[in-house]
Amino acid sequence: MQLLDETHVVEAAERIAGRVRSTPTVDVVVPDLGDLPVNLKLEHLQHAGSFKPRGAFNRLLSAEVPEAGVICASGGNHGIAVAHAAKVLGLHAEVFLPLSSSPVKVQMLRALGASVRQVGSVYGEAHEAMRERALETRALEVHPYDHPATVAGQGTLFREWLTQASDLTTLVVAVGGGGLMAGALAALGHRLKIVAVEPRHAPTLAVALDADEPVDVDVSGIASDSLGARRLGSIAFALARHHGVVSVTVGDDEINAAQKWLWGHARQFVEPGGAAAMAGLLSRGYRPSRDERVGVLICGANVEPASVFG
Repeated sequence: MQLLDETHVVEAAERIAGRVRSTPTVDVVVPDLGDLPVNLKLEHLQHAGSFKPRGAFNRLLSAEVPEAGVICASGGNHGIAVAHAAKVLGLHAEVFLPLSSSPVKVQMLRALGASVRQVGSVYGEAHEAMRERALETRALEVHPYDHPATVAGQGTLFREWLTQASDLTTLVVAVGGGGLMAGALAALGHRLKIVAVEPRHAPTLAVALDADEPVDVDVSGIASDSLGARRLGSIAFALARHHGVVSVTVGDDEINAAQKWLWGHARQFVEPGGAAAMAGLLSRGYRPSRDERVGVLICGANVEPASVFG
């Protein structure tokens, strides 16, 4: 399999130009880590509340979409992004979600005009039901993390980030199915260190690296509606192995603590998956050296305040 690289990301950036926001960055200091300076990329301010529209737009704009429109399975954010892109492009979208998906995300999908179907308790079950439906309707399937066009679209985020903070040496990125990490590796893996952070209750990358292939894992925890893929994507696995990525795992308490830290220190309100990368630093799962210039990706904001602060 040919590895995706920066050429594919550049093509995606040209294709989706004008369709997505250039999201800001902000520098913060982390007192608990020796006043470590960190550059936050605020991608949770993207259309639809996550990084996902980048990949969705690139997939739809690089394919011939049939009359039946587009179809996908999602924990929530991917479906919202596909529904948003479809609405902008005048296409019908059908989205399959597990019953565990956040009500906030279900409401957002309905508001965007998507046909919503909730099936099963985890993403994998919703994906299986979506595949059966796709065979019936012949709609264009938009995979959330394991399609070249999706991954290349996500990679545009990292090219953009480096133009905003050119001195970065290390990027800390959350992992679910691996499309975001794969985009980072395709765009910048030959230039920067990419640190992958994943929930301890959904360690798709860690298990795949141990097994030397993507395998199914049990999925649970507070970030399961955004980082709850049952298996790492093949594109992400190939890139992670090629670039020697190491997984850092974080627990639910550490993710929730990172959510609260981001609000208290940077006034950024994010969902669990959006705070996972920061949890990798705050928990000291990843310990940067003194000469590293660290960037942390804040990737999603679709959550109710009560779920964070109780």
